[in-house]
Amino acid sequence: MKAASQATTGLDIKQLMQRLGERARAAARLMSRAETAAKDAALLAIAAAVEQRRAALVEANKKDLDAGAKSGLDSAMLDRLELNGARIQSMADGLRQIATLPDPVGEISELKRRPSGIQVGRMRVPLGVIGIIYESRPNVTADAAGLCLKSGNAAILRGGSEALHSNQAIAACIHAGLSAAGLPADAVQVVETADRAAVGELIRMKNYVDVIVPRGGKGLIERISAEATVPVIKHLHGICHVYIDDLADLDKSVTVAYNAKTQRYGTCNTMETLLVAEGVAAKVLPRLAALYRDAGVELRGCARTRAILSGIKTATEQDWDTEYLAPILAVRVVAGLDEAIDHIQRHGSNHTDAIMTQDISRANRFLREVDSSSVMVNASTRFADGFEYGLGAEIGISTDKLHARGPVGLEGLTSQKFIVIGDGHVRK
Repeated sequence: MKAASQATTGLDIKQLMQRLGERARAAARLMSRAETAAKDAALLAIAAAVEQRRAALVEANKKDLDAGAKSGLDSAMLDRLELNGARIQSMADGLRQIATLPDPVGEISELKRRPSGIQVGRMRVPLGVIGIIYESRPNVTADAAGLCLKSGNAAILRGGSEALHSNQAIAACIHAGLSAAGLPADAVQVVETADRAAVGELIRMKNYVDVIVPRGGKGLIERISAEATVPVIKHLHGICHVYIDDLADLDKSVTVAYNAKTQRYGTCNTMETLLVAEGVAAKVLPRLAALYRDAGVELRGCARTRAILSGIKTATEQDWDTEYLAPILAVRVVAGLDEAIDHIQRHGSNHTDAIMTQDISRANRFLREVDSSSVMVNASTRFADGFEYGLGAEIGISTDKLHARGPVGLEGLTSQKFIVIGDGHVRK
């Protein structure tokens, strides 16, 4: 009986996800032709609903917080799960901000007349149905819905089981806003079950889902990447580097290297390894070490680093490949630019890497040769962010090369198709 019950449950999940997929595909067709004014009206209506239903959101969130505390969630997880007044207001403000962004859908570029007389260009179009899988933070439900809506896509959102009540309460606000603007409620669907089998179905529904965006820890993203048959926009690690060249401005280098590590520890664009040219290591490392020590950052260095900084831990090979997300920093002294680039190519994660130098030719070499989604000159890696890049908001960061790379904003949630305009032209 137990095996039969499990089989039935599995069948129910499959049917549930298939129905979600069918409705999302139908809604995607309607969303692809939705006017900008209607999409913006929906975003503003959702923001208003979030504010008006603040008490209901807090009440739903309390159920999740109470359940999380009983199940043993740690304080950091409970903090990410919490929806307080400021976070609810931030959700509403974020939706209004998305409404102010330019609509990429329908934009025509590169329209050129060919010798045959036809005009050939490219039109930006929605991807279709986007599946988003995420953990903990219920505010992602509003952020993801807003970005997908503005870019003319339908979305199937599967949040973490620990935020089930919160996500459903936010979904009610989203559906109210969509209906108020005359757009299909099925344009944003939040999966109602906590069963992990729903994720397995979602990432394999090639007939209904065009792309998957996982947002969460390394374990979640590795699982999705390994099991999905639908294309995935992702990054696995944020092993980011700052290289201080021997032709760098050392005052600026100290400021940038300190900020890149300490501005926030738990983000994917935080520096995890500092590379320093041997020509300036003895000058800059003691200055940085004093600042890091005061900030409570543990340093782990190579032999040449430890010859300059006594008393720090020895960096192992594993340290060069670790995303700490904590006040720990690996430090290596290198011969120069070539060795720095070699280290980044061997140990980096193609996320974000920066060089500090006053030499334009070395800066250009670093920009050309470092194969990361964001490459910086004389700036902190912490700038690798959709808002800082002027995208307004982001759905995540991609370290892949197709089709989006770096912070993925509205444009990254669209594709381009060729369009041809003629006047009875035929090919000769």
